[in-house]
Amino acid sequence: MGRAFEFRKERKFKRWAKMAVQFTRIGKDIVMAVKDSGANPETNSRLRTAMQNAKAVNMPKDRVEAAIKRASDKSLANYEELVYEGYAAHGVAVLIETATDNTNRTVANIRSYFNKTNGTLGKTGSLDFVFNRKSIFRFVPAEDLDLEELEFELIDAGLEELYVEADEEGNDIAVAQGPFENFGSLQKALEEKGIELKSSKLERIALSHHQVTEEQAVDVLKLIDKLEEDDDVQAVYHNMAE
Repeated sequence: MGRAFEFRKERKFKRWAKMAVQFTRIGKDIVMAVKDSGANPETNSRLRTAMQNAKAVNMPKDRVEAAIKRASDKSLANYEELVYEGYAAHGVAVLIETATDNTNRTVANIRSYFNKTNGTLGKTGSLDFVFNRKSIFRFVPAEDLDLEELEFELIDAGLEELYVEADEEGNDIAVAQGPFENFGSLQKALEEKGIELKSSKLERIALSHHQVTEEQAVDVLKLIDKLEEDDDVQAVYHNMAE
């Protein structure tokens, strides 16, 4: 089994700890949404999206309400959203989305993670040719839902692709994908059809994938783990082949 197997086993045991990190990230999303457009999810689509994502990861309702209340405090500074890009060991491209109240701390931490794992932090925009930003919506398809018909109906809202994938428990999850700029129109179209969204996100999709060996993957995952554990990091994307 070897070192790679043991490393992946250890990653599984960290899943519960990462749940707390997810709550922190969604809490920041809620704060930024309220600061941007107010505390009413009916008129604030970004807040509505954050609340949907909170529900998807079983974030307690009182924590969601506390984040909204905290954000409504005008004395609370907003978070600055920044993107960092670079290469992990063995040439794997890595893109990091952050939300921070201290940019000096954030960039210092991220640079140290790359340095300690034999990676290189690059300039903003250096990976534009590697990743494409997409609108991604996930939902549990009802038994009587005709996905082919739904796909046809969502084309005018910007749908590019509708497919089914399995979640961690092996359950079917429908995924609607569209361009970055069509996030609002797709979200509205899905909601108008009465579809309860499991999650709504802007994600970075790798346009090509970088092949590495199993042993090399362990080195790359060390960097990804360090990044994902940082409180200022909202999302980490890479182009390492599965």
